[in-house]
Formats: sequence, structure tokens, C-alpha cells
Amino acid sequence: MNKGVNVSDKIDIVPVSGKGALNAFIELAYRINADDPNWVPPLRADMVELLTPGRNPFHEHARMQLFLAKRGGRDVGRISAHIDELALAQPPEQGMGPGTGNWGLLEAEDEDVAHALIEAAEDWLRGQGMTRSLGPISLSIWEEPGLLVKGHDHPPMVLMGHHKAEYEGWVENAGYEVAKRLMTYDLPVEDGFPAIVDRIVKSGERNDKIIVRPIDLAKFDDEAEIIIRILNEAWSKNWGFVPFTDTEKNYAKKKLKPIILKGANMIAELEGEPVAFMLAFPDLNQQLIKMKGKLFPFNWIKLLWWLRNPKPTDFRVPLMGVVSKWQNTRLASQLAFMMIEYIRRSGVSTYGAKRAEVGWILEDNAGMVAIANAIESNCNREYRIYSKDL
Repeated sequence: MNKGVNVSDKIDIVPVSGKGALNAFIELAYRINADDPNWVPPLRADMVELLTPGRNPFHEHARMQLFLAKRGGRDVGRISAHIDELALAQPPEQGMGPGTGNWGLLEAEDEDVAHALIEAAEDWLRGQGMTRSLGPISLSIWEEPGLLVKGHDHPPMVLMGHHKAEYEGWVENAGYEVAKRLMTYDLPVEDGFPAIVDRIVKSGERNDKIIVRPIDLAKFDDEAEIIIRILNEAWSKNWGFVPFTDTEKNYAKKKLKPIILKGANMIAELEGEPVAFMLAFPDLNQQLIKMKGKLFPFNWIKLLWWLRNPKPTDFRVPLMGVVSKWQNTRLASQLAFMMIEYIRRSGVSTYGAKRAEVGWILEDNAGMVAIANAIESNCNREYRIYSKDL
């Protein structure tokens, strides 16, 4: 509990309804995190889109209720409660499954507020027939899953969450246990990787059956289809997996196209057949942190100009996939090393990159953790997804 809070002040939890309440829900995050120099304000327009049915295809297969906490006439916290119908259809052993609802987008001024909000989300989930609460997931597993518990001392990279350090204790004190840890690995990229990685890459380059090539931006839609097809197949057995719908595929293409830079994203082919991919996004947060969540009146011009010549920029490698036939094989590791080395070369030579982050990576994904160790990266962030029976 925060010192100075009058415990006699009643906390009211109010369902969000209407444009004004939605704006208050969004704005609260900017006020609560205003004193954190490492919090990157998201664009307000993006937050409106995220939370608006008809604009974000997640809502086509999900139910959601937003809540605001009020005390003494002030907004003092917020949370989302939501149920993804596609997640309910997944096998329980993969983390989701029947009866599992989610909460996310938690912001609170103190622990009492946080607990009142979590209880409200749990009550809503029970009312929808859920028997388990899994969070934070904001809103989809493909967006910002997990609560940051390590890495508060530096800003997150693009499409990564950042939360107050106190939230860890507040969530755990509400009866939640860790369901899964998601790790992010930081590495300098200017000087290359260890000699053993170079040998693996050169061995792959001598194999006439292997081609690792950059995404052809002139055929972006076709290339995106290849990547999403591999992703849905390669990740189908992963913890937390929820498949992309056709609408979400088109939405992802539109949203990601501006940050798919020439030479920085790879597809690997074996005997002419695409079998793996790796994406690397420029760290858009380097620009967003200056904009304080506003595109207008002039920030959109600055952002567009930067996207046309993003130099220097660091990169985040958020997604990599190998078709299931070749997973857990020496070939899969070789393709991963080749793709990340080619991305490193392009990032340094073309975009002036100095560092990159790889992740998130599931804590028990032994193959990817081994690759992260081989390139001598260091775990700089940890996110936790928590679970509680309702």
C-alpha cells in the first residue's frame, strides 16, 4: 500500500462504457507512468485502435470488458478482462484451453487499487464461465504478453511492455503463481559473433541446398503469406499459441509493412522450399519515446521521415520459425545462425545498428536458449505470465 493513501477512501470499480470513459482508460497510463523515464508512451491512436471492436480483428473472436478504478472522484487504476475464443480451443497442456480467461493492461496507483481491479476482472471472468485466470496478456498473446519483472532500468524495444517494478509483488500477493517466463536477450552486434557461429554459417553457405535470402519487398504480400504460414505451422505446439485468422493476417501485413526494412528480414529455403524465417524490427521506440504518445501536429512527419531513413537504429528480433519437420535438428540451428548473421550484417552496414534484442523466448525453449547463449547474448529482460484458479 502506498504511504499517504487514506484507507477509508472507498475504491469503486466502474465498467468502461462510451468514448469518454475509453479515453480516460487510455490516458491513465500516461499519468501513472509519467515519472518513469524508461516507459515508452504508446501512440494514443494505436491504443484506441487496439481497444475498438471493428478496428482490431482480435475482437472478432474475443469478448472484453474494461474497468476503471476510482477513489475520491479520481481515476486511480485500470484493467482489461477478456476471453479469446481461439485460445479456449487450444489444448490445455499448451497453456490456454477451455475455461481460461485473461486480464491485462493493468495500471494502478497502489496495491489496494491493483487488488480491487484484479478481483473485478476475476469476477467478470467467472461470470463468463471461466475457471482460470491467466495474465497479464494485453490483449493477445501476439501483442504484449507478460509482466516485466527484470529490465526496468532501460526502455523496452518496439512492441514490448514496460511496467512498474511494484506490480510484481502486487500480482503475486493477489494469489497468482508463475505460469511461464518469457526472456529477452541483448547483444552487441558491431563486432560479429563467436568463431564457432562463423564456422556454422560458412558450412551452411557451402550447402547448395540452402538459400537464405532477404524478404523481397516488391512482393511483400506473397512473402508475408509465406511467413505467416510457417509461423502458424511452426508454433502450433508452443505454449500459449493461438492461430492467426485470415483477417488478422491481413491486419498484421498492414501494420508491420512500414517497419519491414530492406535486408533486415530473412527467409530460408531448402531445395527451393521455404522452411524458416526470421524477422527483425527497427527499434521504433527510439522515436516514440520522444513523441509522448502524440502523432499530431508534426510528429507523424518526423516518424515517416525516420522510417524512410532509420539510421542509426537498433533492432529487435521478435519472431523466428522453422517448419516442424526440421525442428530440433542440426539444420534448424544452422538456419537460425545463418539468418541472424545475415540480419546482423545488414543491420550494421546499412542501418548503423549497435545492439539487438532477441525475444521473447520461452524459458524452456532449449533450442532458442542455446542459440542465444552461442551468440553470447545476455538475458536483459524477463516477463512473467501468471495463473490463478478461479
